Amino acid sequence: MTHPGYYAKKVKNMKINTAAILILASLLLASPLHAKNDKSKNKHDSLPPGLEKNYSQGKPLPPGWQKKLSTGDVLDKGIYIRGKIVIPIGKDGSVSIQVDGTIIKLFEESRKIISIG
Repeated sequence: MTHPGYYAKKVKNMKINTAAILILASLLLASPLHAKNDKSKNKHDSLPPGLEKNYSQGKPLPPGWQKKLSTGDVLDKGIYIRGKIVIPIGKDGSVSIQVDGTIIKLFEESRKIISIG
């Protein structure tokens, strides 16, 4: 025979466990809402405002801009658009463009730089 309060205690424990699971689930689901916004997601979508203005007026990019680029970086959309394709898209999805006398090889879809020179 079981104790008279056995099932009542078991039901109470189940309610506590269910409540704890619901609280944990809501905390896990709510945590992305409180996450810090990643402003770097769109940092490669356009040039800085001053360079964008110069670009729209047809002025060249400032000297040394190439030094700020390295293999693995994502090329700014404005620089990519400004470039002239010198080697079309290959089987691997890469393309070579020339920007202000510099050849940049990159993946066309992601604009991830393969090599500079």
